Amino acid sequence: MSTAPHLHGGSGPDVIVVGEALVDIVASAHGTAEHPGGSPANVAYGLGRLGVDTALLTSIGVDRHATAIEEHLRSAGVGLLPGSRRPGTSATATAVLAADGSARYNFDIHWDLPRTAPATLPKILHTGSIASFLAPGAAAVRDLLEQSHRRCVVTYDPNIRPALLGSHVQAKTTFEELIPFTEVVKLSDEDAHWLYPRRPLEEVSRHLLALGAGLVAITKGSDGSMLATRDAQVLVPPVTAAVADTIGAGDSYMSALIYGLLMRGADGLAPSVLEALGRMASKAAAITVGRPGAQPPTLDELQSDAPQHQPANQ
Repeated sequence: MSTAPHLHGGSGPDVIVVGEALVDIVASAHGTAEHPGGSPANVAYGLGRLGVDTALLTSIGVDRHATAIEEHLRSAGVGLLPGSRRPGTSATATAVLAADGSARYNFDIHWDLPRTAPATLPKILHTGSIASFLAPGAAAVRDLLEQSHRRCVVTYDPNIRPALLGSHVQAKTTFEELIPFTEVVKLSDEDAHWLYPRRPLEEVSRHLLALGAGLVAITKGSDGSMLATRDAQVLVPPVTAAVADTIGAGDSYMSALIYGLLMRGADGLAPSVLEALGRMASKAAAITVGRPGAQPPTLDELQSDAPQHQPANQ
């Protein structure tokens, strides 16, 4: 098992995101376009767009894709932590869009987290997606969560990509072994159904809470989302939007959820807080699906009262 350097408290960004950054190559009937992406990088970018002091610990190369990723993150005020650059090429994910805007992915990725850990603990440490499953970097992610979860809030979105996860049993075991080190787990209904076939979402939520999560958020596409703690459960209706594509919608939901967790008052995770968190996160996802690629809202857009149009996917 890898050993990550010890984290210690101090001044630094409010949120550190740990995970892959890559370039989405999107193929559709209109041609091919490239967008910096990767679920953790999207979450970091979304947080930056919301004005949150955010840094990303990742592993990118020295090619043109790496330059595009770094410039993209910098445009939202997100910095790369030391050690995030390595020799070689950066990862890519080719997304083939269907007529309804949904995406099918093919990945070219090698994930090896740098041995340099963040020097200070943030208020919230977020990770997820490929970074939490793919060796050799997944072991370092686990080390970081294990050593920091008692001293900051840890959020986790598995963002399941079956093509990269090996056996179902192995992936489920890896996922469940991380839950005790997390406070907040967010997953889509597709993630939940892949991990726990034929189990109702409410049962999945209770199972994850029993494993140690403090809050479980499950998005249900056009049916809204469900947020649950050991003491309460709320169902949040969908926010409607005209769908361009669904790329990055779940990541925008996650960014807004983290933003809400940072901004919450003294009411902790009371039902009213859960509902407010869910509504804001759903609105962020709805804004994102209204435009091509992973383009999350700014804080002004999130706080505006602009009307929407169709049910959004998250």
